[in-house]
Amino acid sequence: MSAAEKYWDDAQVGDECDSPSYRVTKERILAYADLTGDHTPVHVDEAYAKASHFGGLVAHGLFGLSIADGLKTQSDYRFLPGMSLGWTWDFRQPIRVDDVLHVHFRVDSMRASKSKPDWGIVVLASDLINQDGLTVQSGEHRLMVPRKPGAF
Repeated sequence: MSAAEKYWDDAQVGDECDSPSYRVTKERILAYADLTGDHTPVHVDEAYAKASHFGGLVAHGLFGLSIADGLKTQSDYRFLPGMSLGWTWDFRQPIRVDDVLHVHFRVDSMRASKSKPDWGIVVLASDLINQDGLTVQSGEHRLMVPRKPGAF
């Protein structure tokens, strides 16, 4: 990680970043299934998945959200550790074995916290994009981020 972590005061609406990439593998999908206990056949049974409308194994929807969140933390644009306030997230296209994903995110809005003056709230609009340029998942992440000491 080469870039310094940002305080809320360092961000501006419109700031954008692309994350590093991540290759989806069958092993990673199976590990996620084991981790979560979700062994739905389209995620773990190749014969079943191939015969389904997906035509092959697909990753869990929440696998994509988890990867998107992790990729953001590896980017050159990241905040000091704060608190996640929630996600609004849509699953648009299936994520398949051998997809190479990255996240494009931007600061969509920000405001100072009313109840905690030493914190600010940032909304990051995010797209999880595959190697073909298709947005497979998208939404926004609301974060509470520390402010610079003395800046409020």
